[in-house]
Amino acid sequence: MSAEAASPNGASPEIHPVDRPGRRRGRARIDLRRLGRAALFGPASRGGLPDAIGHVAEAHRAHFPDADLAVLRRAYVLAETSHRGQMRKSGEPYITHPLAVTLILAELGAETTTLTASLLHDTVEDTEVTLDQVREGFGDEVCYLVDGVTKLEKVDYGAAAEPETFRKMLVATGDDVRVMSIKLADRLHNMRTLGVMRPEKQERIARVTRDVLIPLAERLGVQALKTELEDLVFAILRPEEYEITRALIAAQDATADPLVTIAEDVRRVLREAGIAAEVLIRPRHFVSVHRVRMKRGELCPADFGRLLVLVGEDADCYGVLGELHTCFTPVISEFKDFIASPKFNLYQSLHTAVVSTGGDVAEVLIRTHLMHKVAEAGVVALGNPYVPLDGPPATPAHAAADAADGERADPTRPGWLSRLLAWQESAPDPDTFWSTLRADLAQDREITVFRADGGTLGLPAGASCVDAAYAQHGEKAHSCIGARVNGRLATLSTVLSDGDTVQLLLAEDTASGPSPDWLGHVRTPGARIAITGWLDAHPEGTAVPAAAPRPSASVTGGAMRRAAAGAVVGVPNTTVRLAGCCTPVPPDAVTGFTVRGGAVTVHREGCPSVTRMLSLGRPPVEVNWGAAGDCRVTLVAEAFGRPQLFADLTEAIATAGVAVVSATVEPPSEQRVRHTYTLQLPDAAGLPALMRTMRDVPGVFDVSRAQHPATA
Repeated sequence: MSAEAASPNGASPEIHPVDRPGRRRGRARIDLRRLGRAALFGPASRGGLPDAIGHVAEAHRAHFPDADLAVLRRAYVLAETSHRGQMRKSGEPYITHPLAVTLILAELGAETTTLTASLLHDTVEDTEVTLDQVREGFGDEVCYLVDGVTKLEKVDYGAAAEPETFRKMLVATGDDVRVMSIKLADRLHNMRTLGVMRPEKQERIARVTRDVLIPLAERLGVQALKTELEDLVFAILRPEEYEITRALIAAQDATADPLVTIAEDVRRVLREAGIAAEVLIRPRHFVSVHRVRMKRGELCPADFGRLLVLVGEDADCYGVLGELHTCFTPVISEFKDFIASPKFNLYQSLHTAVVSTGGDVAEVLIRTHLMHKVAEAGVVALGNPYVPLDGPPATPAHAAADAADGERADPTRPGWLSRLLAWQESAPDPDTFWSTLRADLAQDREITVFRADGGTLGLPAGASCVDAAYAQHGEKAHSCIGARVNGRLATLSTVLSDGDTVQLLLAEDTASGPSPDWLGHVRTPGARIAITGWLDAHPEGTAVPAAAPRPSASVTGGAMRRAAAGAVVGVPNTTVRLAGCCTPVPPDAVTGFTVRGGAVTVHREGCPSVTRMLSLGRPPVEVNWGAAGDCRVTLVAEAFGRPQLFADLTEAIATAGVAVVSATVEPPSEQRVRHTYTLQLPDAAGLPALMRTMRDVPGVFDVSRAQHPATA
């Protein structure tokens, strides 16, 4: 069964923060804990569990006064009868769990379809009810949601059941975000009632919640669930720090709160300015208090909460901001405008901090009532995203096809979710998917960069040009040789900033591939998986499996195979390629080595790769140069930095009749700069003259052939 047990003696063993009724004002935060208890037990006048659906109905009608409750009652009857006889470890009827989960979603403002699926979310997993029965009784949408949150059987998947279940849920979430809303509410109730589980199981569930569910709640904007999940995980995984924070909050609750006085001053200022606003005191949750303590060391009385100002219109938010900055001393470094630039999880608000007349610093959040609803409930507050302007609701799986303009009808599928769904298809196994998912979700900020063609790319903060290349071009990015960032040539390792314009430069030779060095500066899982896959498929420098015997390395006669730039090996019918690490050209002394697939890679004899392969016992293949022809070579120019140096070098190269394939300029170091050019020469015999011409450019003190170290 999916729900964890409650206390066997009937008392709730819930791990939760101390209640702070004296610090709550208005409806600043939805009290999910109280509502969860109401769903479990209900008032005595209701006459027991059969009327428990009444709690859900009342909460739902508060958001949707005209909602049709008949479908909820039918779903409750099916859930109650199918779970009848099943008990939680506490001895409570199992139906208390889907009721509590549904009430959490009802209080957040979920629409009727989500609540119906929530009541039924464990029926297919834990009872004899089938998906076909759910579809027949409640329609395709409810069936899709129930299927999305149904776990895969360990009997069929073994240790991979948990990661594959999350993969299944995420794919379903890509078509309907309500799947993850139900999962988050389900996990919240299970975390509340985790107290009777063995400590090791509590820790395992808490870690998965911390690494996967909490980041998903943050990205979907469901702050009301995210903050309580954070506190519950905090209590389990860091009990000592939790108790310290609990004691600090309890001690502060027993003293005068300076935010009360500041709130009154703010109300007076706004009233005199003629701005209708609701000013509330919003206590920080446990993890937030702990973070502030870690950041500042010692907490001030005003650090235990923030002021929340709610207004009617967007323009009023800026009016409130102006009045506060006029009548109080603002802390400018604390100002953030998430209305003009919303967060990627739909969050909108103005953040500021002001100094009161008493010297206390109060953080202030300013938003409209609608912004506050979305800030608390995130995608849940958006209702059903699949209802078109005209006609009946679309089936989630076909919502995109139903959109008149060919775009998704779902406005809630953000860029991070699209990227996640893209890379998960390439994850080779459940372990890779699971570890990559956790790493991906740990990146909690996004940037937007502009493409040269006018489009945009959403990337995690810290992404490089390599990430941008794979985000824009997919596997074609294997041949990326450089980039321009804001019009300037940049290395592929360059970290992009929000608002940058990036142009990716791809080689015409599609057979080229990524360097292992790229793995050192990628942040996106899609890029990492693509690069790793290419390197695994082209394992130059590794042993050839016994199943693929290596051709003889000695010259035995027969036909000679010609390669690019006239390299000839003594192995018939063999593909030959020049190594990118040392770019050999005639008349270099060269040798070759057979790699996986039977191809021969040619290196200069002084290349570190040669030493490495010989140390591994790899027999060399004899290589000779045939007739001279065009060739590709990489040159490194060392120079003293000066204006126009790049222009003068490229002009010298062009004058020699040589084509520039790519060029990279490294940042100056101690007034010295390094230029790296990959060049296409019409004749290898002209290489020495070209190098002399480049050395003659003023400021250049050395030009040499590129010699990259062998990769491990």
